[in-house]
This record gives sequence, C-alpha cells and structure tokens, in this order.
Amino acid sequence: MEKTKILIIEDEKAIADLLDYGLTKEGYETRKAATGMDGLLQMERFRPDFLLLDWMLPDLSGLEICKKVTADYNIPILMITAKNDIADKILGLEIGADDYITKPFDLREVVVRVRTILRRVALAHRADELGEEPIRFKNVEIVRRERAVRNNGQAVDLTPKEYDLLLKLLGSRGRIFTREELLEHVWGYDYAGETRTVDNHIQRLRKKLDAGDVITTVFGIGYKFEKETD
Repeated sequence: MEKTKILIIEDEKAIADLLDYGLTKEGYETRKAATGMDGLLQMERFRPDFLLLDWMLPDLSGLEICKKVTADYNIPILMITAKNDIADKILGLEIGADDYITKPFDLREVVVRVRTILRRVALAHRADELGEEPIRFKNVEIVRRERAVRNNGQAVDLTPKEYDLLLKLLGSRGRIFTREELLEHVWGYDYAGETRTVDNHIQRLRKKLDAGDVITTVFGIGYKFEKETD
C-alpha cells in the first residue's frame, strides 16, 4: 500500500524537522522545503497528497503559494502561522486552505488535524466515485466522477471548498444549514464566532453559477438550496 505523501514547506529548520519526525513516525512519506520556490518545485517532483505550509517564508508568502497550489492541484492544505489576527486566518481559508494551526503548537494536534482532513477528503472522493449520474439544476451539471461543474456547457472553475460546499447544500435540498454547520461539515471543524468565510464562499457560488435564486439566505439562521430547481 502506497504511503500518503506530505510536503512540508517551512523555513524554520527545528519546526520542519519536528513535523518531519512526527509525520514519518505516523507512517506518512514526507519531504521538506525551506523556501517557497523550492516548495513549488517539490510540488511538481514529489506530487504530495497533502501540504503543510508555513505562512511566513523568506521568498514567496504562504498565501501566494496557497493560491497557486489551489489553482493547480487538488490537495488539502494545512497552514502553519505565527499570526493571531483572525482576519489573516480567514484570508488563508478564503484562498483555499483547509485549516490552520498557530505556532507554537503541539505535534500531536498537528497529526490529528492532518489525519482528520485526509479522512474527510477520502470520504468526499469516495462519494464522488459512487455518483454515477450527473447532478443537474437550472443550466448547471455536476459530474462527480470528474469533480467537474458546467454551466450552459461551459466549465466552471470552482475551488475545492466551493465544490464541497455546493455538494453539501445540494445533498439536502430544502434543509436549512447554519453557518456553523457548514463550517463543521465542509471545513471539518468548529470555527464559532467567525463565519464570514461561509458567506464569501456562498456569494462566489451564486455568482459563478448564476444561482442566487436557488442558493438562498434564511435570515438570522443560514443558507439552503431550494427544493424546486429543475
């Protein structure tokens, strides 16, 4: 059985070595990069299944790398940050990170978060593989085997989180989800008190899919996908 491959982009050697040690001990295959440029090169060569990404790097910023990796690869990203500003953390989630952890951290927590994210991704992929028939609403078609979304026959570029959020809403048409529930189901953890990232993802989905009439706001509660859409 092939090992899950994890790339660690971290310029602080002591932290990179600690992560490398802990994840290798858990059975993962790891590789390290100390700069953003080397990290992007390793993305091409190593083809990891998971990325641990430091926010502050000596050349490119972690956000720049996160944006590029999200656009070019479909892998989960856990950002490591020394920043405590909630706005910065939300920004990381907005551009494609699956989760973040703040320095200093406990190695055991990193391992648990990695395992949790990988499990959630595996379940999502399994659900996609089981989906034989395309899902359709209005002029939109979703082919789960390809994780492809088309509107009027034209490909729609959704981020992994936008895609997962769309499927979550579609999977329970008519059900009202609170923002906290969507964070827990799609992002995989409780982010109580800061739900703006859900609002922003919903806004982008509505715009990209021309779906403002079917992805509706239930004021004071959250969002739902309307039942009658065909």
